[in-house]
Amino acid sequence: MRHTAMVPKGFLRYYVLKLLNEKPMSGSEIMNKIEEQTNSHWRPSPGSIYPLIAWLQDRGYIKEAPTQEAGTKRYTLTDQGKAFLEEHLKIREEMRERFRHFGQMFMGPIWLELYPERALELRRATKQLAVAVLNLHESLRQKYSEEAATRAKETLEEAAEKIGGITKKLKEQG
Repeated sequence: MRHTAMVPKGFLRYYVLKLLNEKPMSGSEIMNKIEEQTNSHWRPSPGSIYPLIAWLQDRGYIKEAPTQEAGTKRYTLTDQGKAFLEEHLKIREEMRERFRHFGQMFMGPIWLELYPERALELRRATKQLAVAVLNLHESLRQKYSEEAATRAKETLEEAAEKIGGITKKLKEQG
């Protein structure tokens, strides 16, 4: 998953802006932070980070930050960069709202083969779960809590285990 073709266009730019909004960072620190936050599933290459940094600098979105370490260039957002990041955040929110019902459209058909009264109930429950997970993701993104993340993980694992148990019993029944 290291290949940047796996990453949606514009995602890296947004992610770098978001990281630099938190604190000044160097290109290698940005790569390390992304690798850390993706549990080592993805580390952007220098060939994608440094040209992006140059592009952001050329457009006035970032600038070199004063540094104590010799030879280490750290970057920070300019006011223009903060406005650009805000535009990205608005677009993300608009996209989230536009596709909020996508899960229902996607998950709905899997229940249609069942008896109609059960299909409606299962579609509703599936939608509730999908919306709850999306809302949890957004809340944790805005205000992360280790306790909340741990409770959510345990709850999701418990739900998956229970659903797996139902599936196993059905398979055993033939």
